[in-house]
Amino acid sequence: MRYLARRIVQAVFLVIGVSLLSFLFTELAPGDYLAEMRLNPQISPQTLAGLRSQYGLDKPFAARYLHWVKSAARGEFGFSFAYNTPVAPLLRVRARNTLLLTTLATLAAWLLAIPLGVWSAAKPGRFADRACTTATTALLAVPDVLLALAFLLLAVRTGLFPTGGMMSRDFAEMGRWGQFKDLASHLILPVTALVLGSLPTLVRHVRATMIEVLRAPFLQAARSHGIARQRLLFIHALPAALNPLIGLFGFSLAGLLSGSLLIEVVMSWPGIGPLLLEAILSRDLYVVIGAVLFSTMFLVGGTLIADLLLFASDPRIRSEAA
Repeated sequence: MRYLARRIVQAVFLVIGVSLLSFLFTELAPGDYLAEMRLNPQISPQTLAGLRSQYGLDKPFAARYLHWVKSAARGEFGFSFAYNTPVAPLLRVRARNTLLLTTLATLAAWLLAIPLGVWSAAKPGRFADRACTTATTALLAVPDVLLALAFLLLAVRTGLFPTGGMMSRDFAEMGRWGQFKDLASHLILPVTALVLGSLPTLVRHVRATMIEVLRAPFLQAARSHGIARQRLLFIHALPAALNPLIGLFGFSLAGLLSGSLLIEVVMSWPGIGPLLLEAILSRDLYVVIGAVLFSTMFLVGGTLIADLLLFASDPRIRSEAA
């Protein structure tokens, strides 16, 4: 339990640090939400001063940060200037959509990366390994935004997939099965773009880890005893390679999360990405900070899950914690 408690304390300090840095960077950025209003001659300086006082923009940095911390403790995470509402309800729905997209992409990427990496490591230097390496290298050279635009063009040209959004206009009128199919059709292209963007890195890590494990003496001895190749790879070698792969899980989630923000903007997925971009352009301070903080909490959650899996799979970590 001390191991888990230490990780949770580290995560809390990380979230606090990210919130403080987010406030600092927005403070250093030029302009604010009321900057464009100053250019309007119909808005008097007295009105602008009243709005600055209402939104708390006239207070010093420390006072605004403490006010935001109190708001976050109440579950509001500040107040959106553009939407005239607390930030938390805005982010809650968007965060759920981003979490759905990222979770499905993570599962699909790992379900493809593990067998491909094992298959490539089982035949190093042969045609299958060279073909897999060539394909992953080609995918690494393609930017995520280009993948998203290619899939968007495919949807426009063929009409087989929706061109954006999360659901159709008549979604509420559909039955359960119709709603499921409609949601799945909207998920296919963004999930595929995310998977193809992260798959090369995962496959290469799985391959390198498996090649290192296959050279271990205990696996050489198992091979000499005539154990079948499939059993040797998936029953003996893959469990021995789990620790570095579990450690990679948290980083892969971070990469998928950062990639999903871009994919959401390009493919009009109603997640945190479009809201964050809109808030940055309009200088909606607390929405920007809340979106960054929610993304950080996703990353911290993925890292904690990886730590728990390592704790469960590796007795050395349990002995160190004890």
